[in-house]
Amino acid sequence: MRSAKIWSWIAFAAGMLYFFLPLIGMFEFSLRARRGEYSFDAYASVLGDPQFRATFGYSVLMALFTIIFGILLVVPTVFWVRLKLPRWRPVIEFITLLPLVIPPIVIVFGYIRLYNTSSWLPLTGTAMGTNLLLMFGYTMLALPYMYRAVDTGLRTIDVQTLTEAAQSLGAGWITILARLILPNVLVAVLSGAFLTFAIVIGEFVLAALLNRPAFGPYMVWMGANKAYEPAALAVIAFVVTWACMALIQLVTRLSAHTRAQQR
Repeated sequence: MRSAKIWSWIAFAAGMLYFFLPLIGMFEFSLRARRGEYSFDAYASVLGDPQFRATFGYSVLMALFTIIFGILLVVPTVFWVRLKLPRWRPVIEFITLLPLVIPPIVIVFGYIRLYNTSSWLPLTGTAMGTNLLLMFGYTMLALPYMYRAVDTGLRTIDVQTLTEAAQSLGAGWITILARLILPNVLVAVLSGAFLTFAIVIGEFVLAALLNRPAFGPYMVWMGANKAYEPAALAVIAFVVTWACMALIQLVTRLSAHTRAQQR
């Protein structure tokens, strides 16, 4: 037992070193913008760049719209499948897994082919239409994570009983979804939302090929034209992603604590 415990700690330490050493090296390199001493000049340069603020703000806005659209699409779908179409559940799960095996470049070329300026619905002809296509693409990329998060949340409640009780009191479908189902799976929805946010912030292919001013193409441009700023930008992107993961854990723990107090 003692030997197994020692080897477990050794494996854990090796994994931590494998994960953190490159990040430490990248962070240390990002501090070398000033010759002969460490400084945060690279971070100041990135944060003071108007293009950084514009692209990051654009991606944050697109992430919010993608999260809202994803919630409106996924929550009713998962609810209806679990309530009325349980035999279709494997089919729906297979469909939601397709974005993991279909490359984003195939998706975006399909969009360009179907919705170019000479098609029956020329969405790429306007900035608003292209933004709409980009939001649809982001939603598709985040679909496996949002769907599984909501599905896991719905497994913890008795959907059939709650729905029948609400209907017996005269509630309609919108009321059931908005005031009964959504509050009970709010933690799962927030988990999917934070994962969606992390995906949108770092995505490159869709935004680049649709020629939108997103944060992903900006990071690639920075990496090709600067020396120390790309490392600083990568550290900032990692911090944003870790913040999303921390918020997932925080919301989950607060929800568990609240439920324990209510019991």
